[in-house]
Amino acid sequence: MHRNILIWGLCCALLSIILGAFGAHALKSLIASDHLVTFETGVRYQFMHGAGLIMLALYASQNQALAGVKKGIRRAANFFIIGVFCFSGSLYLLALQSLIKLESLSILGPITPIGGLFFMLGWISWIRVVILNKVDK
Repeated sequence: MHRNILIWGLCCALLSIILGAFGAHALKSLIASDHLVTFETGVRYQFMHGAGLIMLALYASQNQALAGVKKGIRRAANFFIIGVFCFSGSLYLLALQSLIKLESLSILGPITPIGGLFFMLGWISWIRVVILNKVDK
């Protein structure tokens, strides 16, 4: 289980680096500066939660014998992954809207905060796992 979370985290981090470079070099002259800021926000949150997934996988591997860890960790990871797709994905599409010629992307506006809510639920789930599984080492 934690191997899959680690792979998701590594892929999110890698993709955020690729997208960040793309934004800094290729998009700079193609989209408005406010849209570039939106794109960069998506990249930043994707990287943070990719790193979070990596840390979550490491936590899971260190504490896998504790009761309830597996289910809570899986829940937190799923929330992070859904958050990346909803939050960062919607920001990417909103930022690139003029380039990809999709004018009716107004539905994406409400999806971004839903992605943020999933990020929060992921962190809350992880906190819950830590609180419920006290470890005295």
